[in-house]
Amino acid sequence: MKENVIILRYGELYLKGNNRAFFENVLIKNIKHSLKDFTFELKKISGRYVITGYNDYDYNMIIEKLKRVFGLVSMSPAFEFPTNIDDITLKCQELGKELTGTFRISTKRADKKFPIKSDDFSAKIGEIILNSNPNLKVDLHNPDTNIIIEIRENGQTYLLTKIIYAHGGMPVGTAGKGMLMLSGGIDSPVAGYMMAKRGLSLSAIHFHSFPYTSLQAKEKVFKLKEILEDFTGKIKLFVVPFTKIQEAIHINCYEEYIITIMRRIMLRIAERVAKKYNCGAIITGESLGQVASQTLESITVTNSVVKDLPVFRPLIGMDKSEIMQISNDLGTYETSILPYEDCCTVFLPKNPVIKPTIKKATLEEDKINLEYLIEEAINNLEVIE
Repeated sequence: MKENVIILRYGELYLKGNNRAFFENVLIKNIKHSLKDFTFELKKISGRYVITGYNDYDYNMIIEKLKRVFGLVSMSPAFEFPTNIDDITLKCQELGKELTGTFRISTKRADKKFPIKSDDFSAKIGEIILNSNPNLKVDLHNPDTNIIIEIRENGQTYLLTKIIYAHGGMPVGTAGKGMLMLSGGIDSPVAGYMMAKRGLSLSAIHFHSFPYTSLQAKEKVFKLKEILEDFTGKIKLFVVPFTKIQEAIHINCYEEYIITIMRRIMLRIAERVAKKYNCGAIITGESLGQVASQTLESITVTNSVVKDLPVFRPLIGMDKSEIMQISNDLGTYETSILPYEDCCTVFLPKNPVIKPTIKKATLEEDKINLEYLIEEAINNLEVIE
């Protein structure tokens, strides 16, 4: 027997009130975009979506694509057929003949017009399966196979044995757009993933210091962007030439403040580019106390230059092992650890300040032609669609 549909389940959308249709429409759009290379049909039943009409040889790829659509919590390959006791019995008999080990029947009777109560029907079908395959045993607590019979209000019954979990969250595009500060490291792609999971569509900004950082470092960021796009949809990437700014800081500013000044300028540029391209937030991969630029004082000093937009730090309370685990799950980890360093490793001081002050940072910035350098960098940024 081969399943003929895929049931899709969503989660938090249940909590939405009068604007629930908006969230569902975005989810449908994202599902269709994710499966744009495949033949299929999408229909809605009560609290579910159902994929039909797909080619069997595309099944595994379709499942992998759907698992990355935020808003979906799980999916199941299933048999779909009109609700009829004889047909349900026949399908369960056929399925039971293919099973080994232990099993359980779980009936979900959403259609209350169906004449047999759920527990009674489960017992009836279980007995029929045992008669057709006496090698099986019933285990109500930890079965090898849980046969689920969903009798829906639309007059259709769905028979399934497997639940495949997705990433959940909210559909990308339902919460506005954010500007991700994308380095070549482990943290920032995870930060982008986590904010996209909350419904933000993403643009990204990367600071490149050629020739101090290599073209391979830039290509590494392109690869990270491509991996993220499996979850987020298309990401417009802004590559900012940062060499002159870093040289000016290195030549003119107090060494301990190099990282602090660099981060403050990055955030200034990120905010200006974000506002120009209609992004409503900046996203960083900072985790409290992970490095010198991520102490409470450092974050306060760097954050003070951002005037109009919120700065989201979804990793702020996570330790490195948690971040690395998510990076592995995403598929970004192996790319992130490639030995091509980004501009944050250029001109590193031996002892960076861990408790900077806004007053001291401002005095150091007065030593360089700050506004000119920022404008020149923005005017020469590279936009990669």
